[in-house]
Amino acid sequence: MNIFLKTNRLILRNLTQDDVDNLVMLDSDPEVMRFINGGIATTRQAIANEFLPYATGYYNKSENLGFWAIVEQQSQEFIGWIFLRPEVDFKLLQQLNLAEPDAVELGYRLRQQSWNQGYTTEVAQALISKSFTESKINKIVAWALTENKASTRVMQKVGLKLQQAYFVTADMLPQSLLENSLVQNLLDRQLVKYQLDRATWNSKQSDPA
Repeated sequence: MNIFLKTNRLILRNLTQDDVDNLVMLDSDPEVMRFINGGIATTRQAIANEFLPYATGYYNKSENLGFWAIVEQQSQEFIGWIFLRPEVDFKLLQQLNLAEPDAVELGYRLRQQSWNQGYTTEVAQALISKSFTESKINKIVAWALTENKASTRVMQKVGLKLQQAYFVTADMLPQSLLENSLVQNLLDRQLVKYQLDRATWNSKQSDPA
């Protein structure tokens, strides 16, 4: 197991081809996928041939960026994943000229039975701390639909602050993006961006109050 990070209850490890079943299970829950693409399950073929090669490709690019499986230490069960990637890799943001070249995007997805236990907050806090203390990452951002209250609560708990809100419409985007189910799910809805920079994080560490 290639472990990237440990917290009190969780392990972050590299994703592998052996995670196909785990990822299919995760993406087969309509509630998990509700704010991502409207509740559509990702096919096994797409996970094995598209998502996994994309996600694991980051391991060869950077020691500090990537997609990692979240594993519960006690049960050793896969409960989801979390990522850090350049914000410019978010194609929708590129098209809208919203991606900042110096920003790193934080994202996460957790199985439903592991919700409301503080797991996402725990692992995101640890990942942010590692990023600001052990790498040259200076700015971490996260995006969500306004109505995805669970996701925005995590962002707030780990110290990210609301920066701006954006309303996405079809006339802003090329046809190639409009055919993407993830993008379709965002149309005519409000996206919010949260952000935390190294200087702000450092000041919080020296003055927790």
